[in-house]
Amino acid sequence: MDRRYSVAALWSMAAENDAEVDDELTKAQRRLRELKSKISTQSKKNFVLERDVRYLDSRIALLIQNRIALDEQQQVERQLEELELTEGTFPDERKRSMYSNLFFLLQTEPRHIAALTRLVSLSEIDTLLQTVMFTIYGNQYESREEYLLLSMFQNVLAAQFDSATESTTLLRSNTPLSRMMTTYTRRGPGQTYLKNVLAERINNLIEAKDLNLEINPLAVYEQMVQDIEEQTGQPSDLPRGITPDEAAANPNVQAIIAPRVEMLAKITDSFLETIISSLDQVPYGIRWICKQIKYLTKRKYPDATDMNICSLIGGFFMLRFVNPAVVTPQAHMLVDANPAKNPRRTLTLVAKVLQHLANKPSYAKEMYMMSLSPYVEGNKDRINQFLIDLCEVGDFYEALEMDQYIALSKKDLQLGITLNEMYNTHALLLQHQAVLAPSDKHHLRILLNDLGPAPAQLPRHENKSIVLPLFSRWETPITDIPSAIADSQLTQGDILYMDTKAVFVQILRTMPWLSAGPGGLLDLARIAEAAATSRDPTMVRKGLKVREMLRQLEELGIVDARDGRRLMVEEVSQELVHLGNLRDKINTEIKSLEVVYKTILDHNNYQRSQLESYKAYLQNVRIMSGKASSKNNVQQVQGPYKFTHSQLEKDGIIVESNVPENRRNNIYFNILSPVSGTFIIALHYKGRDKAILEMDLKLDDLLEKQQMGVTQLDLEYVQLNVPKVLGLLNKTFLKR
Repeated sequence: MDRRYSVAALWSMAAENDAEVDDELTKAQRRLRELKSKISTQSKKNFVLERDVRYLDSRIALLIQNRIALDEQQQVERQLEELELTEGTFPDERKRSMYSNLFFLLQTEPRHIAALTRLVSLSEIDTLLQTVMFTIYGNQYESREEYLLLSMFQNVLAAQFDSATESTTLLRSNTPLSRMMTTYTRRGPGQTYLKNVLAERINNLIEAKDLNLEINPLAVYEQMVQDIEEQTGQPSDLPRGITPDEAAANPNVQAIIAPRVEMLAKITDSFLETIISSLDQVPYGIRWICKQIKYLTKRKYPDATDMNICSLIGGFFMLRFVNPAVVTPQAHMLVDANPAKNPRRTLTLVAKVLQHLANKPSYAKEMYMMSLSPYVEGNKDRINQFLIDLCEVGDFYEALEMDQYIALSKKDLQLGITLNEMYNTHALLLQHQAVLAPSDKHHLRILLNDLGPAPAQLPRHENKSIVLPLFSRWETPITDIPSAIADSQLTQGDILYMDTKAVFVQILRTMPWLSAGPGGLLDLARIAEAAATSRDPTMVRKGLKVREMLRQLEELGIVDARDGRRLMVEEVSQELVHLGNLRDKINTEIKSLEVVYKTILDHNNYQRSQLESYKAYLQNVRIMSGKASSKNNVQQVQGPYKFTHSQLEKDGIIVESNVPENRRNNIYFNILSPVSGTFIIALHYKGRDKAILEMDLKLDDLLEKQQMGVTQLDLEYVQLNVPKVLGLLNKTFLKR
């Protein structure tokens, strides 16, 4: 990029973000910035909340298995509290200044973070990645931070390739790099892409709750036997406990599977077509990472075929980005509730086929997937071409250089960061400073020496969120961008020309009616005069200034009044067209991001509802612990409590019923709890003493079903909603 072009681009960027103009474009830009900031902030909250839920998942699982001590139970309970961080200030101004220097260095020199991610343990990586992805580079829609983050990725990717011993495991093993890639895709732009591209297709599929496309012969055989027994009311003569090969050889099983394979191929193809046609919507950062994988593979393995390269690209794009959203759409905010059993299995099978398309398929563990190999082989070229096309994006190095100039001209660079994030990063840097900064003259070593030991992690209720201003101890802020970069080929005339153009654009954005000149062309002298004689003091000042600037340009021979200052007129007109198109583009982006922001908030609410279930479970554990330690240790039976069929149906607890309509008024349920955490649900028919059906339920099992995404409980005659059953039991028994 030559110097003249760099300055021209800077002036254009300045016009787009002119603080002195308050037109429709400025208002739209302001709204877009606010929305992007909200999404970035909420994405970080969701990421933290998801980590909490994952942690509690594992701890609750241990509780269920009675493998967790009482003090650990209390620790888990504390994890449920104080989810919302409060804002605060850093009490020590001198220390805050040092942390400001440290985090400016970390943000602007990504090699330090890149090296640190390779040094920390897997148990430490998630907390570090949270700080890196959602704090240090947390402004997910700001090009400078995005480019710096991608620079860090390039460092880590290059090191991973250099140390790799074989290509097949490069991006698949559980390494800091694989965690980084997964975390990166959870940022706002990646989630926006998944929502825009996959949500409609997935939602259409999960509406077909009865569509069973299972192709595992053993599962199909077992379901076939069960269906026969339900239809005849008699035990089937078909043998039990057969092998997968025996099931696959059964003619009836083959007849069931054949049309399902055809339908699966058709559904997978609709997903594939949607993904391929979305090329231009894939976020730049994800495409750039694909490009680096391609480049580094060719450098490391010069003889690698396109198939090998596409397999590695697919290992990132499909395995770490697209497929997790297909398999667990609820966790990726693409659907409102967990899909039912059949659609969930179909989505899993679709993801398997997509993965086989993007990688060299291996059917050793799942031989039944070979039935789709004709589809896979017939579409390999399509997916490979798409993966290669993903890599066709430009580099950002020159744009980053320009962004860095602009950043150094700002006086308000800052981070929203928690005290624990600061202290944890500080501690990790100290732990590995011998590798990161071996020399005493190294800037990082100097800052760490000044800061001293890292403070300990604070309890959750003391962990405040602060605003940390960023500035460098060694770099002087640039106060005048044009002067700073106009030190070589650019003349004063060049700078005057671009400055004049910028002022004309400002005037016309504020007084758009002046753009209607004779013959549709701008009359610059008339525009300057109209601004200079207007009633707006700011416009008067600009009009007088630009009139004088025009005169100087004419004296220098850069513009010519005799041709109507044609070059300047054309460039100002082009800039106004660009800004008009920009406004339309911004308004379109706002509409899209408003949907994304609402989805992120909804997902946050879902995660919180998960935590409420854990609270109910822990409350039950406390009750049981209290009763176990009581002197008489007498278990008190609670209930039975009676609920009618219509009442449970109305409350959404019964989601499906096989009871005939004309008999539902005679059906009721008794629920009692013989011991804490255990419940007996009995289905009764009026006038009969004996229950038609009884089922024992344990709270542990219900929670486990909810954790596994099983939404329905089968009581033979009725299907119950698992989360709502948990709510009913909690309300009826645990709170009494």
